[in-house]
Amino acid sequence: MVDNTTFWAFTILYVATTLFLGYLGFKRTKASEDFMLAGRNIHPWIIGLSYGATFISTSAIVGFGGTAAAYGMGLIWLAMLNISVGVLLAFVVFGKRTRELGMRLKVVTFPDLMGRRFRSPFMQYTAAVIVLIAMPLYASAVLIGGSRFVETALSVDFHLALVAFAAVTAIYVTLGGLKAVMYTDAMQGIIMIVGMAVLLLLTFMLLGDPTTAFTRLTDMAPMVPSSYASKGMTGWTTFPELGSELWLVMVTTIIMGVGIGVLAQPQLVVRFMTAKDNRALSRAIPVGGLFILLTTGVAYTVGPLTNVYFMDTTGKIAIDAANGNFDKIMPLFISSAMPDLFVVIFMLVLLAAAMSTLSAIFHTMGTTAGYDLWSNVKRLRKVDDHSKPSLSANKAGTFAMIIVSVALSLIMPESIIARATAMFMGLCACAFLPAFVHGLFSKSPSTLGAKLSLGLGGGAWFFWTFFVHIKESSILGISRFLTGHDAILGMPWQVVDPMVIALPASIIALTAGWIAESMMTKSEMGTNGRTGAE
Repeated sequence: MVDNTTFWAFTILYVATTLFLGYLGFKRTKASEDFMLAGRNIHPWIIGLSYGATFISTSAIVGFGGTAAAYGMGLIWLAMLNISVGVLLAFVVFGKRTRELGMRLKVVTFPDLMGRRFRSPFMQYTAAVIVLIAMPLYASAVLIGGSRFVETALSVDFHLALVAFAAVTAIYVTLGGLKAVMYTDAMQGIIMIVGMAVLLLLTFMLLGDPTTAFTRLTDMAPMVPSSYASKGMTGWTTFPELGSELWLVMVTTIIMGVGIGVLAQPQLVVRFMTAKDNRALSRAIPVGGLFILLTTGVAYTVGPLTNVYFMDTTGKIAIDAANGNFDKIMPLFISSAMPDLFVVIFMLVLLAAAMSTLSAIFHTMGTTAGYDLWSNVKRLRKVDDHSKPSLSANKAGTFAMIIVSVALSLIMPESIIARATAMFMGLCACAFLPAFVHGLFSKSPSTLGAKLSLGLGGGAWFFWTFFVHIKESSILGISRFLTGHDAILGMPWQVVDPMVIALPASIIALTAGWIAESMMTKSEMGTNGRTGAE
């Protein structure tokens, strides 16, 4: 049990600093563009730290750390994708073009970008609806991750911790907008970098040098539970058998779903539009890359090594020590194995991880609800209308979506953090990514293609989630209600992630619509030409 005096001293200092930075953001938020895009003039280092802190949350540290403890070090491939795709490709290829297009079209949100680029209110409103349906799921996963640690390490009631997380974050997001979010993100990002580096060092001090620790973990392969071995798991330092059930889960849901889905996450896309110029985005890359390396790399390394610690101290592997709950493995390891002072410090790491991502998600949901839906429907605004968004509507939308997220987190099942994160990112990839890429790099983007891609990609993802992917379909119950079965297809389809089906469908729909629209345009030009000649 951590000393309460130490805990509250650090916590009060952290919360006070967070609220002070939020107050600075509030004082510097004079107009709606400040609230929504931080004035488009944020320092490169703040962009890099904010991007990383928004991307990596308690979902990665607690949820995916626990998943790595159960399934092994194959998640290191996800860390590689997080850096190569989530930072390098995202900033160099996507970020600069997004910033330029955002400035030219004067957009302020991701759905706004989709609507204006394709000159389609349908694209804006549909993207907004998808964000408001899916993002609360992600927000609730982040809330649960931080609250589970406080519950395990400090014996604080889970519901009290959850409400406190949300309340403090809500204050500075609602008042200070994106400036407050990014200022606090930078501070929280620094805490996360230092905390995760110390965690890795202390873990090796506890278990021996890296060679010794990983050798011991490798030697534990015979202890893989029979239920996991039957699904293809061979050990904690090896990848599951090719084509096995666990291989499909690791590759299609965890690695691909999160690794690719990052490219079209609305809360991250907005970060690119806060930069003054492309040079600022280039200067943000080293900071963002270092951040992702230290946070994800450490979480996916320490997670599997917890098996060695729990075997030494309890005679159980990690998942058994945590009573089968993936989300409790990392909190239990920290509270049991680490010095009391570090438990408090790591609590601040998770506070920072949770609040940085939560603030970005709350802000994105709020501006989507307040601007893309409420303000536009109220004014019946055309897509080329550049009238100023309502600051009060954005704040009201933010507050409303915070309430929804907190309510959802109270009814979510156990071991949900990693799954909910992968679901959100996978849906972003299927519904948004093909049209987003097409809009960024095509000189004459196809509106029909974008509509078909968004509709079919999103629709296919929801269908596969509701009726085939057993992890979700069995819980949602829609398939059983309509068909009498938890899933309408058998194995191995039940463990193939929806993204594997829906993303190709989205790309095919975009291509077909693009070709059809080009043919219709040529036909119209030919008809007009003949009419003119006559």
